[in-house]
Amino acid sequence: MRQNTPKLIKVGLIGVGKMGENHLRILSMLKNISVEFIYDIDKEKAAYLAEKYAVSATVDIEQSLSKVDAVAICSPTHMHYKHLMLVSQFVSHIFVEKPLTDSLATSEKVISLAKERCLTIQVGFIERFNPAIQALNRILKNGINVLNIDFERTNRLSDRITDIDVIYDLMIHDIDLALYLNGDIANITANGIIRNNMIAFATANFIHKNGTLSRILASRITEKKFRHIRVTCENLFIDCELLRKEIIINRQSKTESGVGQHISIANLQETVVVPPQEALLDELTTFFHKSVDANVQVPDEIDGLNAIRVCDQIKDIIWSNH
Repeated sequence: MRQNTPKLIKVGLIGVGKMGENHLRILSMLKNISVEFIYDIDKEKAAYLAEKYAVSATVDIEQSLSKVDAVAICSPTHMHYKHLMLVSQFVSHIFVEKPLTDSLATSEKVISLAKERCLTIQVGFIERFNPAIQALNRILKNGINVLNIDFERTNRLSDRITDIDVIYDLMIHDIDLALYLNGDIANITANGIIRNNMIAFATANFIHKNGTLSRILASRITEKKFRHIRVTCENLFIDCELLRKEIIINRQSKTESGVGQHISIANLQETVVVPPQEALLDELTTFFHKSVDANVQVPDEIDGLNAIRVCDQIKDIIWSNH
């Protein structure tokens, strides 16, 4: 019996900055994926990458869009809405890097557009595909009573991101994770530091509707780069290091009684084996699986909107205090 050959999916890539180039590297590796074009306003860089990866760089984006099945949007944040509006005229399967757009108003318009045109949109919340996060999520779903999750994310400001503040750039990853792991939010408090008329350091505290707490710190002025999650549970503490992809579980120490004696057992520590896996590879593979199986779960435009809604609440609180 002859097996069906997987369909070749033709994809276009808009934006080949640092993140866009990473996408191009992964897309070029995937089987049954053909990168039909790349587009960037920096034509010199687009031409260089086109030669490096043996793809075509286009200057006529509309003509090129008519030839593809799916598109990945990795342009600067302020261009996301414009590119989403354009791309949705040609294809229904769209990947857009986070954040969904640069405002709540335009993100709400994307939600309406997705319903109107039956779009499948995946938002680039890459941390959901971090193998450490996937392992952590499996642990937390195993009947564990979570009390609080602390998220810390720092990265010294670079020239790469100039159009959004630390909340839309860094904190949004952990806002999405807090919603993903702890559910809807009932109350938010926040504080921050403003540099050059942009929020450069922010902390936020959430009380979730299920009673759990989340505390998030994001900084673009801290000299050391780190990504850390710490989970306080009823009977254990979980330390999750996202860069090294390490998870350590500390369980409550126990005291056992024997005949005429008490034996104290020190704090029990367990290291969780996290399988090696490139998050972006898993993220894009899932994106294409979604194109052939609607039941595949991905962070979608609703998740993107929910994260932006929380971002704006945090921004409003911080700016109101300055």
